[in-house]
Amino acid sequence: MDFEVAGARIFARIPTGIPVLGDFLITETLVVSWLVMAIITLLCIFLTRNLKVENISKRQAIAEMLVEAANNFVRTNTGTTRFDKLIPFAAALFATSVVSNMISLTGLRSPTADLSTEAAWAVVVFVMITAQKIKTSGFLGYLKGFTTPIPVMTPFNVLSELATPVSLACRHFGNILSGIVINGLIYCALGIASSALLGLISSTLAQIPILEVGIPAILSFYFDWFTGVMQAFIFTMLTIMYIANAAEE
Repeated sequence: MDFEVAGARIFARIPTGIPVLGDFLITETLVVSWLVMAIITLLCIFLTRNLKVENISKRQAIAEMLVEAANNFVRTNTGTTRFDKLIPFAAALFATSVVSNMISLTGLRSPTADLSTEAAWAVVVFVMITAQKIKTSGFLGYLKGFTTPIPVMTPFNVLSELATPVSLACRHFGNILSGIVINGLIYCALGIASSALLGLISSTLAQIPILEVGIPAILSFYFDWFTGVMQAFIFTMLTIMYIANAAEE
């Protein structure tokens, strides 16, 4: 039994006419990412229909619970209400990450198993962090910060600044991809074990992958559900904390 980890499939190529840019690729990651956004949008529309002040529905109660959880999440990690404007962003980032991580349960390839997805999120976060630092200290103050505590530390400070988005992206991507690889290896190993055990009895029974039933589902609960939610939580929490710390520098 062979096991292979391949990148996202390419469904179409759209010529851009610019040699430097090459073709615009319609990949599996892009298609599933749009599907994730559609799912979240439809869910938001469903939960926020016919809102009432009194005698609220269970659907509205769930929506209010989610909003309250987002409020508490941001305020707890920043220790203040100054960053309440980040609540919609944090909620959107967490929801997108969770749905992207767990959509693999349907058989689709998770967009977060492609580094380009986390890299795009990390770039957005990096821009927000930098904008907050410039807003707090001014542009000259931001540049001066690279020379602290002594000018000779400037190259190291620049590397440290650039390491923030890289670490955010690679941490999330690495955990999701490793879960996919480990799941695949275990599934492959169970198939081989089934053939070996039942092959001792009969060559016909050796074709029945009995060990592949049930056990992968239990492991998927950890690698897809728990790890998916946890990585979304960590990515969002670090994002909020980085932005909050940038406002205090």
